Amino acid sequence: MTRRHIVFFALLLIIATVTAAAGSRRDAGRGRPLTGFDAVIDDHARDMLERGRQIFRFDTFGDQDFWGGTLQLHKAIAGARLGGVGPGVSPRTALAVGLKVDADALPQQLIASLKRGRVDLDDPATTVALLRLNAVLGVTGFFDGAGRLESMGIQCALCHSTVDDSLAPGIGRRLDGWANRDLNVGAIVALAPNLQPLTDLLGVGDATVRAVLNSWGPGKFDASLLMDGIPFRPDGRSAATLIPPAFGLAGVNLHTWSGWGSVTHWNAFVANLEMHGKGTFYDPRLNDPTRFPIAARAGFGNVRSTPDLVTPKLAALHLYQLAIPAPAPPAGSFDAASASRGEALFNNKARCATCHVPPLFTEPGWNMHTPAEIGIDDFQANRAPDRHYRTAPLRGLWTHTKGGFYHDGRFATLTDVVDHYNAAFALGLTGSEVVDLVEFLKSL
Repeated sequence: MTRRHIVFFALLLIIATVTAAAGSRRDAGRGRPLTGFDAVIDDHARDMLERGRQIFRFDTFGDQDFWGGTLQLHKAIAGARLGGVGPGVSPRTALAVGLKVDADALPQQLIASLKRGRVDLDDPATTVALLRLNAVLGVTGFFDGAGRLESMGIQCALCHSTVDDSLAPGIGRRLDGWANRDLNVGAIVALAPNLQPLTDLLGVGDATVRAVLNSWGPGKFDASLLMDGIPFRPDGRSAATLIPPAFGLAGVNLHTWSGWGSVTHWNAFVANLEMHGKGTFYDPRLNDPTRFPIAARAGFGNVRSTPDLVTPKLAALHLYQLAIPAPAPPAGSFDAASASRGEALFNNKARCATCHVPPLFTEPGWNMHTPAEIGIDDFQANRAPDRHYRTAPLRGLWTHTKGGFYHDGRFATLTDVVDHYNAAFALGLTGSEVVDLVEFLKSL
């Protein structure tokens, strides 16, 4: 080939490479590659999305100083034989309290051994080995130079991710944003050898704190406990609420069951006050000593840490969460004809769409209602600043049926939910119409 041919083909290769790279970066309206500031926006979004994914899955915000350094929870996990305390936590026990294992983090040899039943699931050393592989969703182990577990921290993914069970129950590929309704947060925290920081904060004894934690049960967490110190409902049941999904939040205004704030407000709240990370958080509503005596006394309304390990990560974390779509229901999981009739009921006779406005299935705007407006008690609403309940977005309902519906799981099934509104609002739905409406809800 002549020099001219070589240069010509080199130019063709460069053009082909650039065209291929730009293929996924095109102006959809004009069908041309993105350039200038459009390309800057695209690069920025891609970078933030990936950083947000890593933060959601792996960032402890420095909270290992609390969970490991102070509560010493890692010692209960390791057990006395591995330098900790007590019997330790075996994989079988860890799976039983709802911890999940990321199959993609496991070496192929280990996967093969698991399939053959050649992994000791009753040995805490196996749990420690999984932590060393960074394979336990939402939990990071920190190891010393000799390979001993010396601390641990937690991430967003602990409560708001699960797995598809593709390898075994509790072991599979990640499902970010799905509520882990198997996770017994209270029972896990109650394993900690040192709960004095919590007893000091709440002003009660060790046994009382452990009893309250163990009362939560699978799939529940009480984020308000460290704000108001209220452990139980007036009827004696736990004051904990169900872990909500963290998907399908794009376009949704106030977040959480009782609408404390936006998604990013709640990220900062949880990272600083619940996970005990090191950052900055400001919410002067928590300075009210009557409504939030624990928070007011502890200064939770204005938290400042140096260095701030939370605030610089909130934007990317927010973008990633907003990018997680609500998953579509599996084929065959609902009756399509019945769901079609149910959609008509949803938008008309049942009046559901008045508040659950399609396609967001919550209100565009201030998506909150008084307890009286939805026909329930005000206990949990009164633990939040605005004394209201949020209109929960409905997409992906099929992923979090375990544990019931509403903030506290008071309705065991979707039929129970529809029956509640049918009676409270005198909708006059017939039995077959209730069935159709439920099928539509299952289809979202």
